[in-house]
Amino acid sequence: LEYFLKAVVPVAEECNIKMGIHPDDPPISVFGLPRIVKNEEDLDKIVNMVDSESNGLTICTGSLGSNLKNDIPHIIRKFGAKKRIAFMHVRNIQVHEPWVFNEVAHKSKHGSLDMFEIMKALYDVDFDGPIRPDHGRMIWNEEGRPGYGLYDRALGANYLCGLWDSINRIYGAK
Repeated sequence: LEYFLKAVVPVAEECNIKMGIHPDDPPISVFGLPRIVKNEEDLDKIVNMVDSESNGLTICTGSLGSNLKNDIPHIIRKFGAKKRIAFMHVRNIQVHEPWVFNEVAHKSKHGSLDMFEIMKALYDVDFDGPIRPDHGRMIWNEEGRPGYGLYDRALGANYLCGLWDSINRIYGAK
């Protein structure tokens, strides 16, 4: 990874591209292969390999949040303050034990993650990059690719927009 980043990031800088490595998904070993993007320590190592805003992160609340030791709002504030978050995948999950989880509706009450605090952390660091509701359940007899339900993602997008609107109203639009 370091070899790749040292070769690619200078070109990304020239082209004004912000890359964003996605956390391991699933965040557990598959076929005995180790995972390298699963917590704050791993994210630190990656951004320190090449010190550039073009060497950024995708913060996926589902992948990182599957281990409740990962404090997602803290991670957002830490790396957002350094302008190292390139992309956000925001969704809620229900964690049953570390790394064992399932995707649920986006609202905080349905899962293990505090969606308001996650969105507030983005507000706090003036995040202006892309945010999308990550994945979606197949609901209302929808047929399609598992994990990419259109209706659930649309509901998630509206929920995240509602949170953002509320945060702007409470703390003042930036």
